[in-house]
Amino acid sequence: MKQNVLVIGASGVVGSAVVKELKKAGHAVRVTTSKKDNKQENIYSVNVQTGEWLKEAFSGIDRAFLMSPGGYADQFKILSPLIQEAKKHNLKKVVLMSAMGADADPSSPLRRSEVELEKSGLSYNIIRPNWFMQNFNTFWLQGILEQNKILLPAGTAKTSFIDARDIAAVAATLLLDEDKNNQAFNLTGSEALDHSQVANSITEVTGRKISYQEISADEFKKSLLAVGAPADYVDFLVLIMGYLKAGYSSSVTTAVSDILGRKPIAFQDYARDMKNSWIK
Repeated sequence: MKQNVLVIGASGVVGSAVVKELKKAGHAVRVTTSKKDNKQENIYSVNVQTGEWLKEAFSGIDRAFLMSPGGYADQFKILSPLIQEAKKHNLKKVVLMSAMGADADPSSPLRRSEVELEKSGLSYNIIRPNWFMQNFNTFWLQGILEQNKILLPAGTAKTSFIDARDIAAVAATLLLDEDKNNQAFNLTGSEALDHSQVANSITEVTGRKISYQEISADEFKKSLLAVGAPADYVDFLVLIMGYLKAGYSSSVTTAVSDILGRKPIAFQDYARDMKNSWIK
């Protein structure tokens, strides 16, 4: 049966892929944007900070994919009104994208958001993805292009990176699935890699010699502030990068294969697909 699905954050790497998956399955998709005066059909200019046009965006919706856009350290402030609106409209299903490890701290904004959804009375799923593979062709791209280096305070720790396309496929599947209702899933790739191994994979597909260079947390912070990232969000990224360095991002789960019936996208396959991102 055709469903009317709202996708928050549809311009992002995960949200845009969720939209693609849902449309491919024949569902009607409504998306939100932060851009003002957008009059296109099924695109609502929602201000996630003030809630402007929020009620209208949820009107007539059956199911919703919720996430907090990047750049906000207090994700609860963004997500709580979305969850409340979903409850007011008695949606059939909500899938919330949180982050791996969010449930470790009851006071964290993401965990508070998860708890609000859990207590909402709505059917839901929570997905907690690990660090995205796509960070290497977006957020960490500048160092690769300009210095042939991955510059991060990650030490030698391994991370079970996940492809954003797998996250989107899981989200779209769970939005339309009732058998796995009211469960949370930690989403990872099928292997854990350190950043030197990541650099080697990018070297292999591009022919450029890419290496990993560890930098200090202070250097990492300065680099983020220099490109205009909000200070509180920078502090959040420094904090979670510290958890990565301590080894908390290395565990591998089977959630992606359990839900999709196939293996997660391997880092080597991601690197081949994104090859042109790293070629000047």
